Amino acid sequence: MESKMTENNTTEMTAAQMLLNARTTGRRKRELATIAKQLCIREEFLEALENGDYHKIPELVYVLGFARNYAMELGLDPEEIVAKIKREMGMGPDAESDSDDAAEEDVNPVAAPKASGARWGKRAMIWAKKYRLWIAGGAVLVIAAVAAGVIWMTMRPTVLPETGAADNAPVAAVVATDATPTYNLAVRERFGTENADSADIVLQANQEAWIKIEDPRGNNVFSRVLVPGDIYYVPAGGRHKATFGNAGGVDIWVNGRLAPRVGPDHVRRAGIVLNAASLLPASAPAVQP
Repeated sequence: MESKMTENNTTEMTAAQMLLNARTTGRRKRELATIAKQLCIREEFLEALENGDYHKIPELVYVLGFARNYAMELGLDPEEIVAKIKREMGMGPDAESDSDDAAEEDVNPVAAPKASGARWGKRAMIWAKKYRLWIAGGAVLVIAAVAAGVIWMTMRPTVLPETGAADNAPVAAVVATDATPTYNLAVRERFGTENADSADIVLQANQEAWIKIEDPRGNNVFSRVLVPGDIYYVPAGGRHKATFGNAGGVDIWVNGRLAPRVGPDHVRRAGIVLNAASLLPASAPAVQP
């Protein structure tokens, strides 16, 4: 009988009265400020819900969202509270009420900054899960576009600008750089092939010889014993240095021309600057193979 009377009283109460009654009566009386901090909702908005002053809350979505979370915190049926508020505000039962967004949209940064971050993280996860197919599709399109761009740049033919008579010298230098050496020995094995298209200096072993190549910072980029016929394409730039364990056992080809050897057989030479101008100056004749 008592349960039926309580249910009737609850039915006759407004949503505001139910919220206020749930917070201020019974064994679990609670302060409004405490609940505001726990829910990360401004205290003035909770007070507006308890007084039925819904116009003090900026938008409808906030009213319904805050009310839903406040009801759950007080142990009330959130759907009943939301339904009552809709009726009191003259809205239909299908009115929009995105409670998750509303509860998290207006966070009190002073009261609970950590909780704010957690709620935004949760919203991001929910959003990502909801639109995962769109996100995945967008990622695939981006990857495909990048791959297509890389392929296009790789396969695009290089167009050289037209040059006049004043540009003859640079053009001749480019042609010389691409000249293929007439090696003294048949090529046995090639190393540094990633530099083959741009290298203006090529080393070939005519005897067994250990060579080490260092970049401008002193980092070791190649170190190996070459046997007769092996070649190595030196990276372009003219700033690498070499160490030969057998200086006379290495032929140095500069732009397809054989340069003088840097030392006699079985003599170690270090700090050799692999620069075309220093290995084969313009005034120096090429060595006859």
